[in-house]
Amino acid sequence: MPNFEKMRDQMKQGAGFIAALDQSGGSTPKALALYGVDANNYPNETAMFAEIQKMRARIISAPDFTNAKVIGAILFEKTLHEDIDGQSVPEYLWAQRGIVPFLKIDKGLQDETDGVQLLNPIPNLGSMLAEAKALGVFGTKARSVINAANVNGIAKIVANQFEIAHEVIAKGMVPIIEPEIDIHSTSKAEAETLLAAALLTQLQKLQDGQDVMLKVTLPEVPGIYDALADHPRVLRVVALSGGYSMSDASARLAQNHKIIASFSRALTQGLQRDMSDAEFAAALGSNIDVIHRASVA
Repeated sequence: MPNFEKMRDQMKQGAGFIAALDQSGGSTPKALALYGVDANNYPNETAMFAEIQKMRARIISAPDFTNAKVIGAILFEKTLHEDIDGQSVPEYLWAQRGIVPFLKIDKGLQDETDGVQLLNPIPNLGSMLAEAKALGVFGTKARSVINAANVNGIAKIVANQFEIAHEVIAKGMVPIIEPEIDIHSTSKAEAETLLAAALLTQLQKLQDGQDVMLKVTLPEVPGIYDALADHPRVLRVVALSGGYSMSDASARLAQNHKIIASFSRALTQGLQRDMSDAEFAAALGSNIDVIHRASVA
């Protein structure tokens, strides 16, 4: 059985970053295209998900993909039922790589109102969480989006995130709360100030044992989320790359000393299906090194 207390300690204190391997139906075609797999290579959705699973398995089983530098990994729901070398992906991650598994639980976004896009309702959330925990998944991740610095909208999006977070906590799991701010927003810096305040307001309402993690867009003002990272109910604050290049994302991350990475596109930058295993391992290892150095800066 997975040791959830040991997982908690690793997420709280581990010197590394979280790999985001949770490409869903909307983001998978782009991820595969960057990997060198054109849409003509998969005739339907089943074949598409089979291709992305091959990519994920290649990453997860690579020599440098261990808890020496990667302390957690976020998975897509379909990945729970896939296997690597005869073990379920969550089991393989923890037993063979020492990496804490998380599950992406969000089901897309509502239409924008007040400058934000709230989470869609998540059907059968309770049964999904129970199944994931039984498979050794430690926590969850749900992403919503802030497009503008609207105080009412940001208050709503944070309240919506914490409503779901309480359901996750009730199942004995740790939620990653992710109110992403669009990096192209013309009011990004102002939105970050409002978001930090709204998150702190909700954190103050949590009781002992109601631990969460936060996932934020790399900020314009370094250190703006430090008070959140220091809050006793926050295990860790992590950052998404959000469309920044590897170099830009790593440079921004290195300026925020209390935040670690949770990158997706930056992690897989430059990886190609046609690479030899040695070339693939070297390219992935280089990306891991760069992200790790920025995370522990």
